Amino acid sequence: MSTPASLIERQSLRQAFLDWARTDGLAWVYIVKAVLAALLSLWIAMRLDMAQPRTAMTTVFVVMQPQSGMVLAKSFYRFCGTMVGLVVMMILISLFSQQPVLFLSATALWVGICTAGAARNRNFRSYGFVLAGYTAALIGIPAAQHPEAAYLSALTRVGEVTLGIVCSGAVSALIFPQHAGEQVRTTVRRRFTQFVDYVCRALSGKMERAQIERTNLAFVSDIVGFEAARSVAVFENPESRMRGGRLARLNSEFMSASTRFHALHQLMNRLRETASATTIDALEPFFREVPPLFSVSGEPVRNAADAAHAAAQLRDHKAALPKRVRAVRAALEANPDFAQLEFDTATELLYRFVDDMLAYAETYASLTSPSHEREHWIARYVPKTNMLAAAISGLRGAVVMFVLSAFWIETAWPSGGTMVLNAAAVCALASSSPRPTLMSAQMALGTMLATVSGMIVVFGVFPHIEGFAMMCAALAPALLLGAYLSTRRALAGVGIGYCIFFCFLAGPDNLVHYDPTGFMNDALALVLSMIVAAIAFAVLLPTDAPWLRRLLLGDLRREVVNARRGRLASLTTHFESRTRDLLAQINALATGRPDLQRDALQWLFAVLEFGNAVIDLRREIAALPGGPAYAASMPWRRCIDATLDAVARLFDRPKAQRFDAALAVTERAIADTQDLLARLDPPREDRHRLQRIASHLHFVRTALLDHESPFAQFAPVQTHTPEGANHVPA
Repeated sequence: MSTPASLIERQSLRQAFLDWARTDGLAWVYIVKAVLAALLSLWIAMRLDMAQPRTAMTTVFVVMQPQSGMVLAKSFYRFCGTMVGLVVMMILISLFSQQPVLFLSATALWVGICTAGAARNRNFRSYGFVLAGYTAALIGIPAAQHPEAAYLSALTRVGEVTLGIVCSGAVSALIFPQHAGEQVRTTVRRRFTQFVDYVCRALSGKMERAQIERTNLAFVSDIVGFEAARSVAVFENPESRMRGGRLARLNSEFMSASTRFHALHQLMNRLRETASATTIDALEPFFREVPPLFSVSGEPVRNAADAAHAAAQLRDHKAALPKRVRAVRAALEANPDFAQLEFDTATELLYRFVDDMLAYAETYASLTSPSHEREHWIARYVPKTNMLAAAISGLRGAVVMFVLSAFWIETAWPSGGTMVLNAAAVCALASSSPRPTLMSAQMALGTMLATVSGMIVVFGVFPHIEGFAMMCAALAPALLLGAYLSTRRALAGVGIGYCIFFCFLAGPDNLVHYDPTGFMNDALALVLSMIVAAIAFAVLLPTDAPWLRRLLLGDLRREVVNARRGRLASLTTHFESRTRDLLAQINALATGRPDLQRDALQWLFAVLEFGNAVIDLRREIAALPGGPAYAASMPWRRCIDATLDAVARLFDRPKAQRFDAALAVTERAIADTQDLLARLDPPREDRHRLQRIASHLHFVRTALLDHESPFAQFAPVQTHTPEGANHVPA
């Protein structure tokens, strides 16, 4: 008979096992699958009598990922990159096979172009560029030494690579598959719940600024990670592809809603410091009504079905909001303490936030259906990479190739080709890492470890075994060690280097050659290429130097310039995604430096606030009627255009003079718009549009004067003493 104590103990053990299964257990499933796929590819390659079965085995560790969609996506881009590299290298061999200097120079140039492409692109598209450069070197450098057999050698190598791709994809999809689609669905539920919780807590004034910053940083990482997961989930099954458009839309609408809410929250903070008590009291009821809209029978939204109910509440609230706002404004217009422009600006932002949240909730609710009209979504997440930084990555890769090629030609080292072709892979792979010097150094350390392990296996174990089963028993412990290291975050580079180059050094061929001298030469060539790559990353415009961060911050600020000049059709989605993508890159460079991360986040907030205000202003102006009072040549229109230009110039190159000019022209534009409203008696819709234009201009002015913005150093000293807590009133 079980006692209560034994039942509790069994429940604790069961819970501990479940926790382990969700964390380290999944890692061990991946480790075993990676080793199994490697041994399967080795067996098939040997059965097919391929020239170098080790290439198929190496490919498995290059493409293997924990989730099936990631494996399939990576395999797809690897295959595409391999074929492009094959075609390019055959062209180079046909042109320069008799001229080593020209051939290696052309190869170095191609590798540099591919490295720049890898740095320019994201996710597994980047990997396609890596493989296009690496495959060219992998196939071309050995084949160029025997041009008469180059075509057959190239096709054999492509066959070995394809076999590794097929084996890794099959094992990942058939044995305890982990699907990216499940991660996407979990992220959708968690993010909606977390965002609603954030909105409710921020509106109640229960969040400190530091906590708000951490939450927004987490949202940025979540947006970038969600897009990466969504892009690979479409490779897994038809269901993910049928919902792909809505998932992309969901990410875009989340960005818009979070940006709008932050702008609203910041505006209310400023009004708490500057606005009259009458204005604040008039706004309070509207904000108290928001949190209950995101609940179902008092409980938070937990799934897509709950989101449908929340969307219905938001829809009703949105429909009633304009009439209620007009009634409150009419009742308080005669009060001398009532700041109508500030009231209009706050309520306009509230209305737009409710509208954005309604779209977000409706898209979330639509996921309950296999197909839906909201699937038709053209605007996509658009990453942003600095062209100069990508070009420098390509130049660095080409320089490393040139230097090592010259060393090979001068010394005629038998393993010089191995050194050169491996340098191409290391430069391309590490260039996409936020800390490429560390990545290259870790890969070198992993290769050293693989050299020791490989010597033991090749020269100590292989001579004493017979048959494929015994070979698997000899290889499995060494491969398990490398796969385990690759799952540890701090040692990922060591694990990658170990797995790939253990297969390169110790992977058996059909006819095993025991050549200790050649083994050590190849191992030395591999390590030397990584050391040279690490030195290049540390010396040739290092990516962890302040220059790259300043470059990316400049790109982030110039998104406001793009908001001023870009086409309005899909400008909002592009603006929202590029700004988040740039911040994610900046934060990766500033790992361990919270001061730099906070500075970058302040700039993100400023860019999002001003950029969206600029876009909103441009949309309202574009929708103005064609009467003479609204013509582009009118003084008030020219003043608004001057405001947009002044804000863009300020973000392009922040200076005190440009700040003063932007503030002055914004105040003049507000006065001109209000004067137009006072002089004209436009139709109701036109009047509301002019009022919205004045509200957007006023928001720009308050954002310029915000003491927490990056422009606070240029702002005039505020003599007003704030009263009350610095948060939106509950």
